[in-house]
Amino acid sequence: MSSGAAKPLTSYRPHWAKRFGIAPFLPMSRAEMQALGWDQCDIIIVTGDAYIDHPSFGMALVGRLLEAQGFRVGIISQPDWQSAEAFRALGAPALYFGITAGNMDSMVNRYTADRKIRSDDAYTPNGAADRRPDRAVVVYAQRAREAFPDANIVVGSIEASLRRIAHYDYWSDKVRRSVLPDSKADLLIFGNAERALMELSHRLAKGENIESIRDLRGTAFMVPRGWRPTAEWGEADSTTLDTPGAVHAHPDPYAMEETKMKAGAGDAATVRIVPKAERLAARKDARAHTVVRLPSYEQVREDPVMYAHASRVFHLESNPGNARALVQGHGDRDVWLNPPPIPLGMEEMDHVYGLPYRRAPHPAYGTARIPAWEMIRFSVNIMRGCFGGCTFCSITEHEGRIIQSRSEASILREIEEIRDKTPGFTGVVSDLGGPTANMYRMACKDKKIESSCRRLSCVYPGICENLGTDHAPLVSLYRKARALPGIKKILIGSGLRYDLAVKSPEYVRELVTHHVGGYLKIAPEHTQEGPLSKMMKPGMGSYERFKQMFDRYSKEAGKEQYLIPYFIAAHPGTTDEDMLELALWLKRNGFRLDQVQTFLPTPLALATAMWHTEKNPLRKVTADSETVPVVRAGRQRKLQKAFLRYHDPANWPLLREALKTMGRVDLIGPGKRHLIPAWQPAGTMAQGEGKLPLRMATRRPAAPMPAKPGKPGPTGQRHPTVPRHPLSRRKGG
Repeated sequence: MSSGAAKPLTSYRPHWAKRFGIAPFLPMSRAEMQALGWDQCDIIIVTGDAYIDHPSFGMALVGRLLEAQGFRVGIISQPDWQSAEAFRALGAPALYFGITAGNMDSMVNRYTADRKIRSDDAYTPNGAADRRPDRAVVVYAQRAREAFPDANIVVGSIEASLRRIAHYDYWSDKVRRSVLPDSKADLLIFGNAERALMELSHRLAKGENIESIRDLRGTAFMVPRGWRPTAEWGEADSTTLDTPGAVHAHPDPYAMEETKMKAGAGDAATVRIVPKAERLAARKDARAHTVVRLPSYEQVREDPVMYAHASRVFHLESNPGNARALVQGHGDRDVWLNPPPIPLGMEEMDHVYGLPYRRAPHPAYGTARIPAWEMIRFSVNIMRGCFGGCTFCSITEHEGRIIQSRSEASILREIEEIRDKTPGFTGVVSDLGGPTANMYRMACKDKKIESSCRRLSCVYPGICENLGTDHAPLVSLYRKARALPGIKKILIGSGLRYDLAVKSPEYVRELVTHHVGGYLKIAPEHTQEGPLSKMMKPGMGSYERFKQMFDRYSKEAGKEQYLIPYFIAAHPGTTDEDMLELALWLKRNGFRLDQVQTFLPTPLALATAMWHTEKNPLRKVTADSETVPVVRAGRQRKLQKAFLRYHDPANWPLLREALKTMGRVDLIGPGKRHLIPAWQPAGTMAQGEGKLPLRMATRRPAAPMPAKPGKPGPTGQRHPTVPRHPLSRRKGG
């Protein structure tokens, strides 16, 4: 609700407990609290991850930030949720419990795209797979309430962010309520939480009741139906606003406001010309005091069209510069969402990442191996946010589209800290990036345009003319980073936006010459326009241009290097013919993928709305609007995945059956122009193979295979395992 300028993170007067100083690690036991001289924690963070004191892990980042403001912060990591006892370990917090599932959504963490339980958990000591519950935010919040009924409960993290309104839940195959009524939390903080947590903590410390704190951006809460902050607030029905572009018409410069005659007066009416600035100010004030009502939970649960409509409106109201408050009915109560948080400035980002992290797991884990820590301990996060808007990705819904970057000096200092303080460092920085590799310091050229824009992506269907795509700051950072004493090599492991990279040949040359370790992973996701249009991804033309530059600069550097493309099967909008065309492209280009991914519908993502409703929320949604083809049946999902691994003999029976059904028997045979052979090696028939009951999509003619396939990649080329990044569900665009 607050629309004023954001208060800097460092402008608060520290809490009185700052006298206790900095903890070696945030305490996880009463003994550690006593050693610090604490009789109580002000804030207790409950997390589904192992506690690693590193800024890539959310509990450490917000914990150290709050500690810097003088609050005593304790950690309860991966508690036994079978009873409330583990939640009493540190006593009652003076201010609140902060509940987080961890750096990943607990359901994505625990289950595959086929709803099978994963065999390991990268965020748990020794990779154990049984240390967190399903829907951890709800379970932890309920147990914390059971342990201390009077304590304030605040939920956050990516799991809470993506469940802040009614949402389709893939694992139960139904629309679930907002996490707020299920968790019975007092407050939900969504997105990047620093500003809201800082303000909330100081206000609670001053004695405010949490139920009266209703003006923090980036927060959601339950209120009685029809509640309003003040009398001047109005409500807009979302069904009247679902149109592309600006909600309001452009102001008429000739408009006049007529002051009518008072009743009974004989004088002629007076006419006043209203200045443009006054009209715009009035409109801005009205917008700031308007809440948009989404269809209720009950409506979106029963009506797919209303669900798709609600998803569209939700995403259109996501720009911090112009977003309005949202409200959604849940029974006789409302879930109220304030506008998104104001992004952090560069100085604030430097402050957050410059806090005294120990850059190591808590000593309580001893010598246990924590895979997520091993993945990121030699990497540096240089920015957050993503303006790509890929519909299947959760980065935008959580971190926003506005890029928040650290300064060059701050990043170089962290590299030096890794060099000097991290055991096992050999001089190789494993990654210098974030959600994407090359959006560092990119922004809209005009702040006014940025604050009023309602586009879902700055790079689709093409790169916006108002977007600054200068890679010079990133090139400068790369050069200074690798020139630091003791630094042998800096690799770029984040997802690269190649459609942006081709705008800067200098950047591509720098990247390819100095920062690729033999393979560079990029994500075209598909080759066909149908699925690409539903993903909001660029066409293969950008990929081909980037590949030409990549090959050229690799040759100039005297290096043999390869691009490793990622692709998705069974994404909304993908037909079996699309997957066949992709398989033919893979064979022409010599790719034999090992690790492939099937689309996983995650809460709030636009692609999830397509998957659930078979409607396209990228356009105005009506009962007779575009129908999106969706692959639901497990056998057809298996087929689409098999096309990505056309070279695996275990997939050949399934593919033969499909090709016959599709009328493409010409692709079965022993030649180079064929996709799969007609013969089957002994012992390679997949178990349970039989007839293929597929609902085939509209057929499109397939492009013929060339007489001579393109130059293959390295023999037996493997598609490397994609580690899950601590900052988000999925990296890159």
